[in-house]
Amino acid sequence: MGSERPVGSWRQQIKELLAISEPETPELLRRIELMERDLVLPLKAAGIAMLLHSFYFTPWFGRVIGALEIAVESTQYFLWIYIAVNGVIAALLLAMRHLRLSVLTYVVFASILMDGIFLAALALVTGGYDSIVYWLFLGLIMRSAVSVPRGTSQLLLNLTIIACYVLSGIVDLAIAELAEDLDEEAKIALGLTGPLPTEPLVVRLLLLFLITICSYGVQVLLERQRRAQEEAREFALREGQLQSAGRLAAEFAHQMKNPLAIINNAAFSLQRALQRGQTDVSEQVQIIQEEVVRSDRIITDIMGYAQLSEGRVEKLHIEEELAAAIARVFPPGAGYPIQVHTDWSGVFPPLMMLRRHLAEALVNVLQNAREALEGREGHVYVSARCLEDRSIEVRIRDNGPGIPADRLEKIFEPYYSSKPKGTGLGLATVKHNVELYGGSVRVESELGKGACFILLFPAKTELRLKIE
Repeated sequence: MGSERPVGSWRQQIKELLAISEPETPELLRRIELMERDLVLPLKAAGIAMLLHSFYFTPWFGRVIGALEIAVESTQYFLWIYIAVNGVIAALLLAMRHLRLSVLTYVVFASILMDGIFLAALALVTGGYDSIVYWLFLGLIMRSAVSVPRGTSQLLLNLTIIACYVLSGIVDLAIAELAEDLDEEAKIALGLTGPLPTEPLVVRLLLLFLITICSYGVQVLLERQRRAQEEAREFALREGQLQSAGRLAAEFAHQMKNPLAIINNAAFSLQRALQRGQTDVSEQVQIIQEEVVRSDRIITDIMGYAQLSEGRVEKLHIEEELAAAIARVFPPGAGYPIQVHTDWSGVFPPLMMLRRHLAEALVNVLQNAREALEGREGHVYVSARCLEDRSIEVRIRDNGPGIPADRLEKIFEPYYSSKPKGTGLGLATVKHNVELYGGSVRVESELGKGACFILLFPAKTELRLKIE
């Protein structure tokens, strides 16, 4: 039995540990509405009004000359561009309910990036590294943690904001060098005297990075807490519903077996009566007995198919369950001329199910693949991957003869079998056990090219209980 399973590395585990999944759409819309529309937009409007008054009615610098004058004038021009862009962003945020979520997230990202660039321009004309605008950079980083929850985008945006602050200080120092030829009075007027702010700069940069890391870390902790709470709710829901279903199934079986036992006893009594010389109806009695035995066997099979008996929901890991199912269907000592190739890389979320449900679904599909090869040499490919919504997709493929097109829609029906000794409940059990947890199963096949069974287990499900 061959194996191609790559072992999950410690890097993947750390990546999974620090990953932040994007909130569901209603939660993300609520965040953007509260932060960007209801809080930031009014603050921006007030800030822009103050800047317009400061630039055009109360000059900040008295007599501004040289390179700094150019920086101030450039900032004034940029202010009008900033106002125009924010006008468009405000209109989009006010109509956010009519926008696609992907468009809205791009708008928010661009808005925060534009604010970072504009704050850098303001820092340049208000003291560079010593500017009071620095504290707005801290608020901008915390704002991005709320409005841009996707981990990579958030970190990239915050690092860009820090880079904007650093760049504004570099430009400010460059202006100071250009002003070396100014007289002492002009330098004092422009605030270009005194030592370079090396030590305060280090502290300020450390604080910016610390806020970035802390904001991300808090989100990671909140994300882990949210997942734990969701798992606990799923666990309790499935446990309670399965137990209720188990009691229902047990009562159903009990109520059905009692009349069957009575019919069986009546059939034996009728047979004894006929042996006393009454009208010979032994053939009919035998038929009744055979039907009783058959009915009892069908009920037993249905109980096994429905899998609604009492059980305990567990937190299962798909890698372990796949390996156990393969070892059960293809034991090393059996000598099957079949190579099994496995591929399930990465870290998977746990599945909260009855272990028997998952094991029987996987075993039945693997047995179907083994029987399709009919004892000849062949290959079975088993793979699993975690999708973007954290659901798990399992694929089991063989290179056997394949399934005719007219049978593809029937193979999951109870009691349908193309095998002489088949019960027709194997694949029906697979379908039932997967759909019980809100998942799905389908098959893809062409004659001569084998068959591929695809089992999908969703991350969040609502248990569906049914007796067929």
